[in-house]
Amino acid sequence: MPASTEQAPALAILVGVDLGLPHFDAGLEELGLLAQSAGLQAVGRITCKRKAPDAALFVGSGKAEEIKQLAQRLGATEILFDQSLSPAQQRNLERTLDLPVNDRTLLILEIFAQRARSHEGKLQVELARLQYLSTRLVRRWSHLERQTGGAGVRGGPGEKQIELDRRMIGDAIKRTRERLHKVKRQRQTQRRQRERCEAYTISLVGYTNAGKSTLFNALVKARAYAADQLFATLDTTTRQLYLGEAGRSVSLSDTVGFIRDLPHGLIDAFEATLQEAVDADLLLHVVDAANPDFPEQIAEVQRVLAEIGADHIPQILVFNKLDALESGRRPACVQDSYELDGRPVARVFVSARDGEGLPALRQLLAQRVMAPCAEPPRSFEMGADFPDNHASPF
Repeated sequence: MPASTEQAPALAILVGVDLGLPHFDAGLEELGLLAQSAGLQAVGRITCKRKAPDAALFVGSGKAEEIKQLAQRLGATEILFDQSLSPAQQRNLERTLDLPVNDRTLLILEIFAQRARSHEGKLQVELARLQYLSTRLVRRWSHLERQTGGAGVRGGPGEKQIELDRRMIGDAIKRTRERLHKVKRQRQTQRRQRERCEAYTISLVGYTNAGKSTLFNALVKARAYAADQLFATLDTTTRQLYLGEAGRSVSLSDTVGFIRDLPHGLIDAFEATLQEAVDADLLLHVVDAANPDFPEQIAEVQRVLAEIGADHIPQILVFNKLDALESGRRPACVQDSYELDGRPVARVFVSARDGEGLPALRQLLAQRVMAPCAEPPRSFEMGADFPDNHASPF
């Protein structure tokens, strides 16, 4: 029997440092999902608490030694940090641990590089990676020494290799930005054409793995890629959605998912993709109703929307994965309202997988298309906790 050509996944140790900030992932669950999405296998997890990061090693020398011993015992081949590391910290850790060390930012970039399919998506990933690497040249090229002048030139040191690389990366960033700018202009032309046709545009936004692509497929009968993993969709897909109650079609776009601590370089690089959300008439904010941390995920999406200038656009909250809720947590009605940033926002409970609640969502969309300024339905009393958000539905 021929040997398998599949490569075994790299083994990684996950490291998280509690700096007293809110929403610290004590179980490193999201980092583990990111590692899995990147094709890595988490074999160990270490967390520690510090008042501030260690300037040299981020975790301190004692904890670094503990990580090294655990990696040796488990045969790990890579160390992943849940926080962003400075180039100096990354370099010092690699020297101390004798293993490659990467942070959350690079892990997300690697996933994006693996998943991008369209020309625009590849350009966006390339720009983000170039921007990240431009700050890591000291680590990547520290083995290269100053070059001397060319043949026939006597004396005088030449240009440092690091300076050459920095200039080459700078030129590559400039070229990639120009190509992305051209793609952005093409998208603007397409949007102007839709505006001339008085097209009503709706964009799906939400935390990664909330089920946006599954909902998109269910609404427009499309075959966009959907999977139970982080960042399954990177490229914007737009289809026509016919709403019989309104007697017209609307443009529905599926966009990239957001995540906690999304690198700023990625937000800048994906500006053209996220522009679909900025220019939309309505946002369908998809929430994983089965995730106990959904309030924090909603807050993170709202933060990114504010950062890209889309926080003023009307929203409908779509609490997805109704089929994954236990019977005691299922709502008594599929439609109500939810307080978002101090104002009531219409909310619909659906199961994109089973189709439950989709008729109510389509009807609500038709109402918004016919009367864009329609008030959301009556709000129930809600608290901060999901099971206790309603006095009657739960």
